[in-house]
Amino acid sequence: MRQKVESNEETLSTDTCDNANVADKKIDKMAGRRKAEIQLQMHIESQEEWEDLLSKEGLNVIDVYQEWCGPCTGMVSNFKKIKNEMGDPLLKFCTAKADMIDSLDKYRGHCEPCFLFYAGGCLVAVVRGANSPKILRTITEQLKQEHKCLDGGSERKEIKDPFIAQLESKEKETEKEEEEEEEGRPPSKGVQSQEGVKEVTVALIKPDAVEAGKVDQILEDIKAAGIEILKHEERKLTEDEVRQFYSHLQDQDFFEDLVKFMTSGPSHVLALTKGKTGENIIDEFRDLIGPTDVEEAKTQKPESLRAKHGQQTFMNALHGSSSADMATRELAFFFPDFVAPHVDGKAPKLQRTLALVRPEAFRLHKDEIISKIRESGFKVAMQKEMQLTKEMAEEFYKEHTGQEYFDQLVTNMSSGPVLALGLAREDAIEGWRSMLGPKEVDKAKEEAPESLRAKFAVDDAINSLHGSDSEDTAKKELDFFFPMEQTVAVIKPDAEGTKDEIIDRIHEAGFKIAARKETKLTKEIAEEFYADHKDKDYYNDLVEHMTSGPTYLMVLSREGAVDGWRSLIGPTDPTQAKEVSPDSIRATYGKSILENAVHGSSDPEHAKKTIKTIFGDLKFTPDGTALETIDEEAEKDEEGFEAEVPTTKTADKPVSDSTKDAEESSPEVKSQQLEEQRAKEEETRQETPKEETKEEQKTDEQPSTEESKEEQSKEEQQEEKQEEAPKEEKTEESKTEEKPSEETEQKTEESTAQGEEKKEETQSEEKAPDTQTTEESKEEEKKEETKPEGVFEGGF
Repeated sequence: MRQKVESNEETLSTDTCDNANVADKKIDKMAGRRKAEIQLQMHIESQEEWEDLLSKEGLNVIDVYQEWCGPCTGMVSNFKKIKNEMGDPLLKFCTAKADMIDSLDKYRGHCEPCFLFYAGGCLVAVVRGANSPKILRTITEQLKQEHKCLDGGSERKEIKDPFIAQLESKEKETEKEEEEEEEGRPPSKGVQSQEGVKEVTVALIKPDAVEAGKVDQILEDIKAAGIEILKHEERKLTEDEVRQFYSHLQDQDFFEDLVKFMTSGPSHVLALTKGKTGENIIDEFRDLIGPTDVEEAKTQKPESLRAKHGQQTFMNALHGSSSADMATRELAFFFPDFVAPHVDGKAPKLQRTLALVRPEAFRLHKDEIISKIRESGFKVAMQKEMQLTKEMAEEFYKEHTGQEYFDQLVTNMSSGPVLALGLAREDAIEGWRSMLGPKEVDKAKEEAPESLRAKFAVDDAINSLHGSDSEDTAKKELDFFFPMEQTVAVIKPDAEGTKDEIIDRIHEAGFKIAARKETKLTKEIAEEFYADHKDKDYYNDLVEHMTSGPTYLMVLSREGAVDGWRSLIGPTDPTQAKEVSPDSIRATYGKSILENAVHGSSDPEHAKKTIKTIFGDLKFTPDGTALETIDEEAEKDEEGFEAEVPTTKTADKPVSDSTKDAEESSPEVKSQQLEEQRAKEEETRQETPKEETKEEQKTDEQPSTEESKEEQSKEEQQEEKQEEAPKEEKTEESKTEEKPSEETEQKTEESTAQGEEKKEETQSEEKAPDTQTTEESKEEEKKEETKPEGVFEGGF
């Protein structure tokens, strides 16, 4: 019995120990997990800690923040996932408080989600805004690069934060301006070109107001207050986005309920400004929406938007930025590529230049080079990959003919595909050449190791990149790679209400509208236009839609016009456009694949065929201007188009000054002016008494057969030219003065045959005004202007 009890006690003791060991292991495991969580992000809060961090090996992803807003907590869950999936000991995540670190003083007031990537003490990348995909992509690329560097297979490529560089540049210019003012000198040209931008605030129309159908009313109230809506997007916020956006409220009891509410449905995000400068827009909008608490709003400001549309607590219909710093942070959060408009309401004049990436650099570093270009604030307006022949390379570099490097340069340029880029920025030419560095590769490596020619050097003899050295050169070189061409642009019936906005976008993109007209297509013409789609399921719907209202047809001119226009309008499906090209016209104005706002020719050949079908045989000057003015208010012709009948009013307003000069100097116009002069002289003779003009009449009444034939020939040629390319509508006076060539020939024969015996009868005929009716003249013109039917090529 005692043995049994002792045995039971030993068993119990053993079980107790085992349980204790299991508990200890669990505690150790939990402690380890907490330790791992704690160590996910190192917290750097002093200059010493910052310097110590940069001295260690690895890739540090650093969230720079200020105490008033705290670090970007919304990205922590993403960082955990990345850390667990990669499991790379070189990857480290940190937070750095800019308030306490001298090296980050430039980021104070400018650290709205900002992630710095440091490797080996060098800044290698920057991502502004909580852009998870971009941050993940940058981590992957830089981690791979760091391994190469540690293995001796590559070198680190240190960069300078473009935003901070721009900030420092402005500070220097401000200092320079102050010095010049103190010395009594006028400000330099560079300082004068620096223009202020409008103040902007961010507004959110929350899910409760969206669900209640109050968006339109709220937008009307905002506009009624004189506030301008610069950006407007509907989007459903993710949980991570909400947690990050409202990170300053994470300690509040209602925070989890707020997250649940803000992710319950779509919100509308707005960027707002007011007046010429946007001054006080933040305070004015907060005054418009009223107090945060709905009940307080109803009591204190019953006319405020929250009082009208809010429900309770955080379900108060709207949000507005609370300060300039918060507005900056929120703009970067929702619209990372947003550029505030300039105070004068006009963007500064952009300059264009050619950037050329030579074959080997294109093959090895294309994506990196383009990334550097975009980070430096350049807009890639045009892009083309092409293989140059030896002859093309010689033509492009003909100014270097005779130089000892010429043959090697030509061979290099024709050895593989090159990348040609049309870059746009305020100081594009000088800015790009500054990024390139010295032409000699050795000199670039020694004097400007951060320059592109130093970083992406492949051949010590030939540098990897080219840039135009002046505006004239830039124009010639851009014309070489992107020759002037035309494309057809169509604003469909569903976008009639936004036509003016779309046209503004067209001008902003550098297109010239060479010809235009508005018409309501007939069913037959619409069917012809879309004949290539006849076997598609949507064909009948497409034809019906295109005949449902007015269609605005345009010929656009620009370098690389076809690809440029298709890039601007985006994918056919507006839903897809919003994902891959959110700033495109179809993403902004399209509703569905059928009602996608605009159309563009698919290639240059289709563009030429369509232009001929719609506008006839238009001719263009080298700068893309049409030599004919196409009138928008013309009458409708037999095919269902609006007839292209230029009026006097239209002629007074040609497409451009260059067109006017070309027209005034053309033989056709000079001949027409001569005919008008003769007509006026004839009218004067008709009104003069017989006695005063008797001798002159005798001369006119008996013209020689040879002179009559010459005049007849001139008139026939003039009529043919006018019918082929009319320049202006004939006035009522000229219409009644013109005489058909048949009548002139008849009178000439009669005058010659009968001579003096028919003198009086001939005088009567000569003095009589032309009796040809305006209707007959119009009918002849109309027949000549009838256009051949054709197919509208290139997608819809």
